Amino acid sequence: MKSPQQTPCYLALSDGTVVRGRAIGKIGTTGGELCFNTSMTGYQEIFTDPSYYGQLMMMTYPHIGNYGTMDRDDEARTVMIAGLIVRAFSEEYSNPIADGSLQEYLERNNVVGITGVDTRRLVKHIRTQGVMNAVISSEIHDEEELVKKAKEWDSMVGLELATKVTRKEAQTVPADGPYKIAAFDYGIKQSIIDNFSKRGCTLRVFPAEANIEDVKAWDADGYFFSNGPGDPNASAEYALPVVEYAKSQKKPMFGICLGHQLMAMSEGISIRKMFVGHRGANQPVKNIETGLVEITTQNHGFAVDEKSIDEKVVDVTHINLNDKSIEGLKFKNFPGMSVQYHPEASPGPHDSQYLFDQFVEMVKQGAGDKAQEAGNIN
Repeated sequence: MKSPQQTPCYLALSDGTVVRGRAIGKIGTTGGELCFNTSMTGYQEIFTDPSYYGQLMMMTYPHIGNYGTMDRDDEARTVMIAGLIVRAFSEEYSNPIADGSLQEYLERNNVVGITGVDTRRLVKHIRTQGVMNAVISSEIHDEEELVKKAKEWDSMVGLELATKVTRKEAQTVPADGPYKIAAFDYGIKQSIIDNFSKRGCTLRVFPAEANIEDVKAWDADGYFFSNGPGDPNASAEYALPVVEYAKSQKKPMFGICLGHQLMAMSEGISIRKMFVGHRGANQPVKNIETGLVEITTQNHGFAVDEKSIDEKVVDVTHINLNDKSIEGLKFKNFPGMSVQYHPEASPGPHDSQYLFDQFVEMVKQGAGDKAQEAGNIN
């Protein structure tokens, strides 16, 4: 049987750029917004991050697949990327505890990909021209047809995707502590759930289109709004009413990535599409309150519009040192905080995990003597 890497494959961008390589994963055709990630490790966690749903992932680190895959590294139940672009793909792996090869993993998850591509040149091209759609195909070799497909592919602007990756019904994740958090799943990562669990917070994880009556019945001590894919403006119809309800309870609120954007939108702050998004594990962010710089993991193509910031409703707490974009907010009309980046960082730097501690401390203070009462009962 012929290896997929012996099959010719094409990558066509919507601006007419076409590159040739060899097929990896499943033989087929796929498309989406072309983005790149600068992380040196953690490809499996990246591929299963729901925030990447519907996007073509280009890895800037040249060697991908050399340590195989392990089921425990998945951030979600399945692979979320629409396709994969790498420079040098390895079907063989050296990790003795791996469950299998990346090729087997991609085939099992029906992921189409291409290897043998000059990813450095393509990344420089995107940084200059801006993000754009693309198509990968190991079936179609007509370049004009592929470029046409890329041009016709749905734009990420206006695209609602959170409901594509959320859970179907609410689920409780128990923990040892007395505090209850209502978490809203717009594409929540397992690492986020784990960070709350190890801090003793029991989660009730609600689907994206949560029923507010069900949320009320949970009687949470705090509210968390998760990361997720797509245009946040397209999620406003079902997400903002829940944010408004949480605000009305005057209990601590925390948002990450899409959740950060939704919380900002609820206060009249606009969200803009970025020329090139932030994706990688090496983004420097300055904490304005402490003056310290954090090296962060990021994955977003939309950001809070700096021009729409109203100092009467928010304080900017974090900024990106590469492009000065807003990375964190503290809200003045309700006890809330949010960040654009990913403090759960799996894999990646752990500089920002203090944010979970800060939020849990806010919950403890808001819940008053609940912990002491629970201890007396036990």
